[in-house]
Amino acid sequence: MSDLDPTRPKWPQIVDRLTQRISSGQYGPGHLISHRAIEEEFGVAKATAGRALAKLRARKPVRTEFGMGSFIRDVTDQPAPGNE
Repeated sequence: MSDLDPTRPKWPQIVDRLTQRISSGQYGPGHLISHRAIEEEFGVAKATAGRALAKLRARKPVRTEFGMGSFIRDVTDQPAPGNE
């Protein structure tokens, strides 16, 4: 279980934590981020984990491959601004 602030929505806190890990290099390109891992680490429901992953996909550091999972993008794998 994690130490999420109970007075704030959980999914934005999860997005912030995962974004920090990506920015710091703790999670590098190709690192798998699964719903189940988020659920277990943060003690949240599948829907909350899914919402956090959806926000990360929208911000572009994460890509999801059908049937494979969600992965950290390589910097060269990210679309240029305006070319999404």
